[in-house]
Amino acid sequence: MRQIKHPNIDQIELTDIMYALSDPTRLEIVARLAHAGRKMTCGEFDLNRPKSSMSHHFKILRAAGLVETLIEGTEHMNALRVDEIEQKFPGVLASVLKALASS
Repeated sequence: MRQIKHPNIDQIELTDIMYALSDPTRLEIVARLAHAGRKMTCGEFDLNRPKSSMSHHFKILRAAGLVETLIEGTEHMNALRVDEIEQKFPGVLASVLKALASS
């Protein structure tokens, strides 16, 4: 299983997380990953966006430290880095997800 480079938790800044979450498509990706509670392939996200656009959104989410992408065979498996984000920024991701659920 190959792995794409991700920032170390010490490199993650709150401003990067907030920027990544400022886009509705990226918010939807994060919400779906959180709701699923499991790794998801890129193809499981039917957000009516071109593949190149989705790749761009996942790249920003990875760079912000929100999403981890593992390559398993031909699939890119994506998961939220919930525990790591919670450890560094307690309550931030939970607050964002709660706000999304109530809107």
